[in-house]
Amino acid sequence: MTATTVHRSLPRYGGFTLGMIALELRRLIRNKRTVVFSVVMPPAFFLLFGTSADYRTERAGDGNVTGYVLISMAVYGAMLATTSGGAMVSIERAAGWSRQLRLTPLTPAAYVAVKLTLAMIIGLVSVLVVNVTGLFFGADLPTGEWIGCAALAWVCALVFAAFGLFMGYLLPSENVMQILSPALALLSFAGGLFVPLDALGHTFATIAKFTPVYGVGELARYPVTHSGHLWQAVLNVIAWTLVFSAGAMWRFRRDTARV
Repeated sequence: MTATTVHRSLPRYGGFTLGMIALELRRLIRNKRTVVFSVVMPPAFFLLFGTSADYRTERAGDGNVTGYVLISMAVYGAMLATTSGGAMVSIERAAGWSRQLRLTPLTPAAYVAVKLTLAMIIGLVSVLVVNVTGLFFGADLPTGEWIGCAALAWVCALVFAAFGLFMGYLLPSENVMQILSPALALLSFAGGLFVPLDALGHTFATIAKFTPVYGVGELARYPVTHSGHLWQAVLNVIAWTLVFSAGAMWRFRRDTARV
């Protein structure tokens, strides 16, 4: 009697499929808190802080101050949305979904890629909602630069998709965004998103360049302001994205390795 060896083939791309992304997206949009954080808060903040009559007439770079605030709120919205999308993993852990993943051949890299893709989809929706709101409430930016700023706000928010996923593993709580939302607000102030770096003073401006918000804000505003240190901003975004992505994969391996 001879033993038969069964070879288990791994799925293509480690389990990263459009079907899985669609499934995860349906699960995500059922969460009302995610919709509020991602779609409602950013345009509400823009209307609250960026649409005064003085801001509509005062110039900032190639646009008006309302347009400048719009870019900052688009970045903030993308941050909230992508972080929220990534942090949904905390709810999955509480519901036991992570245990089910141990039975599948899904690789850590594929799982992180699925979550990052999902978070970026939600981030795109947030950026579009903020920018459409700006069209009707006084934002004045050259069309090409407007599109460029919106695209950069979205693409660079990848760092916060990775951040949300990492935090979702570190903070096993269904209320994770209630913890992370104030943290993101503090990071936004510290990184010069809400307050120009020139107004922070030399010491705080130097510290701001090492926060994960700094690079995203600088790059998103550059098409309009034509100012800032591009190489520092690019390096900042790349470095923090790698750090958070590595942390997320590490926590995924550790979580699914538990018996």
